[in-house]
Amino acid sequence: MADKSILVVGTYDTKDEELAYMAERIVAQGGAAVTMDVGVIGDPEKPCAYSKHIVAAAAGSSIQAVVDSGDENTAMQIMARGASSLAADLHARGEIDGAIVLGGTMGTDLALDVCQSLPLGTPKVIVSTVAFSPLIPAERLSPDLQMILWAGGLYGLNSVCKSSLSQAAGAVLGAARAAEKPSSARPTVGMTSLGSSCLAYMKLLKPALEKRGFEVAIFHATGMGGMAYERIASRKGFCCAMDFALPELGNLLVGSVVNAGADRMTNAGRAAIPQMVAPGCLDLIDFAGWQAIPDQYSDRPFHEHNRLIKSSALNKEEKRQTAREMARRLAASEGPVKVMLPLRGIEEWDRAGGPAHDPEGLDAFMDEARKAVEAPIELIEVDAHINDEAFADAVLKHFDAWVECGIVSELAE
Repeated sequence: MADKSILVVGTYDTKDEELAYMAERIVAQGGAAVTMDVGVIGDPEKPCAYSKHIVAAAAGSSIQAVVDSGDENTAMQIMARGASSLAADLHARGEIDGAIVLGGTMGTDLALDVCQSLPLGTPKVIVSTVAFSPLIPAERLSPDLQMILWAGGLYGLNSVCKSSLSQAAGAVLGAARAAEKPSSARPTVGMTSLGSSCLAYMKLLKPALEKRGFEVAIFHATGMGGMAYERIASRKGFCCAMDFALPELGNLLVGSVVNAGADRMTNAGRAAIPQMVAPGCLDLIDFAGWQAIPDQYSDRPFHEHNRLIKSSALNKEEKRQTAREMARRLAASEGPVKVMLPLRGIEEWDRAGGPAHDPEGLDAFMDEARKAVEAPIELIEVDAHINDEAFADAVLKHFDAWVECGIVSELAE
């Protein structure tokens, strides 16, 4: 009897042989394959568990209407909506334990939607001709997505593409067997940060919060980490959000690719999750290591962190702009918000003698934040650096007050 069920999705009218091979590999390893056809024109050799008609209906349409749309892109977006809805429903009912999707650019576009419909902790694998390509924007990627290049398999099976397909089938089934789903035994505090050489408050806050009976999940705010944080917040996965590292917001405003998407700093507010926010590293701009620093930043302080990421600095007016944008996004929050302003610095490199030391720019940010943050958001000034123990003590003081009055629950949902 199969122990785990894997959803196998693809256009069976054009890739029947390849999809059937992956399903066979899953079954051969003791799993079950639940097939879903997102093709439009033809039919698979064998019926799928979820036909193209069922998929189109799940999108509120029909195959005839999809065909009549007259455009392949429009047609596949309809099928993507239906496949995503079905996948989410199948998972909610406990009928699938993971998903694998195969495609070229068109199929990959659909695959990204299907994978985003499944919650964090659900194994999801995409076999794609454009895996890891810059064609795929970061905001389309699920936080725990796995991808493998569909090498040499654009048209029909061969020994080269079987290597990729069989690895992918084994990966998703193995992941489904090994996956330890997020626990709800303790309420979870979601926290953003960077590596401890730059932001170190997590070293003080995590053990202190754990002693209070909370679990602490810390997200690396370098783009993908912020996306994961936002995704979990959107599903009300935190009892409290401590958003203390905001470089992704500044990166978004200046157009850097190292951002977490346009909805950064919005989902916890929409979900009415109590938030504590501090402007950690909001004075820096991150660039991909392969990028040339744009000319307008060539006269700024510069830090090459490693071969993957490097940073420049915002100027005084840009820092004011980020303060206004931070306040604007938080103003839409439906839950309580406390903005903590560490007046002596917001990342390790801005201390006196550091490469990002800019007291005038820091003062400009703080001044603008005081003007922009309005009630009911509470503005709390802390006469300390963000990495000082005094900052962590202030956070814990206000957190404890929220717990005491019931704003933050000590019980898991």
